Amino acid sequence: MVQFTNILFAKVHKISRKYLRAGFRDNLKIYVQGGPGGNGLPKFGGVGGNGGNVIAVAKDGVSLDDVYKQNKSKRHIAKGGRHASHNFILGPPGEDLHIEVPVGVSLITELGKKLGELNNEGEEVMVAKGGAGGHAKNGFLGTRGQAYHVRLDLKLIADIGLVGFPNAGKSTLLKAISQAKPKIASYPFTTVKPNLGILTYKDHRQISMADLPGLIEGAHANRGMGHQFLKHIERTKLILMVVDINGFQLSPQYAHRSCMETVMLLTKELEMYNEELLLKPSMILINKMDSEGAFEKFQEMREHLKNPLDFFKNYPNELRPTKHLKFCDIVPISAKEHPEDVEYVKERLRNLLDVLTELQENEEVDKSDEVYNEARNVLSERGPALI
Repeated sequence: MVQFTNILFAKVHKISRKYLRAGFRDNLKIYVQGGPGGNGLPKFGGVGGNGGNVIAVAKDGVSLDDVYKQNKSKRHIAKGGRHASHNFILGPPGEDLHIEVPVGVSLITELGKKLGELNNEGEEVMVAKGGAGGHAKNGFLGTRGQAYHVRLDLKLIADIGLVGFPNAGKSTLLKAISQAKPKIASYPFTTVKPNLGILTYKDHRQISMADLPGLIEGAHANRGMGHQFLKHIERTKLILMVVDINGFQLSPQYAHRSCMETVMLLTKELEMYNEELLLKPSMILINKMDSEGAFEKFQEMREHLKNPLDFFKNYPNELRPTKHLKFCDIVPISAKEHPEDVEYVKERLRNLLDVLTELQENEEVDKSDEVYNEARNVLSERGPALI
């Protein structure tokens, strides 16, 4: 009885879910206010100093979490201009306030007006202009600076963006191919925040790869991770789709999807969010090829990928995309069991990015179909073609 009582009233130790609270922010709302202008001096025609401006500056290595920690009140107010006086007929202007923000941030007002975006180190955008100093035309009274709330919206800038349903093996691949240390487990939604890995080569070449939270059906309608994931794909150079050869089932409430159905649904989600994403160069990795019967499934998969729209037409409109991603390369791998597969993928990714850069510099090749065909041709020359 005593033992039972001890068990009944024992202190329950909750499993820490700190990883859900900590870490990555991809948007932050702040208040910005330009400094007020100083008053003029009517007696001597003195002019007040202009208020300081609030300026956002892009800086590598800064996160939105850093922006929040630097000023937890989230109120960024520039200094006001000084009044004109007997000693200072021209009042000194207020000091500008500079806010360091991550590269890749867009700045948007509450009314939806885009003030600008910062895609390179050192770029600046004035987000709130200071008020004018007092002078004869405004009755020598300084005016207020601009003041409003601004949303900082971050879209990751990476060379490669990983796309796939939960538990497809994206995090395993990223860990094996780079120095990233993503959380890995055998249940869906292991990745709850973006992970960025760097692929480093012997000649010191570096390529960035982002593993983003897994999509689910309906992500375009903001289900699951929804737009928190999809917006990050827009600034990648290459989409790397990772699918499980055995298909995927999120839970008993969802239907089991075959590997090809997974490709169809992922393509649909990308199309519904922004159909221009389907014009991006892409590669597909068929993962978990060490499982039983994988080779036979891959042969069938490869045939379907020769003309995906023929496969898609057997499904209702809400599931099938109207277009398809044109994969420049199809690679069967076992990211967990075969390290040599990972090295092969690493080289193919580098070759593909190099080819795409060469083609984009060629003004004669400006159509996506031509880029796709040229990329496949060059890749086949640089290594064994798998399709």
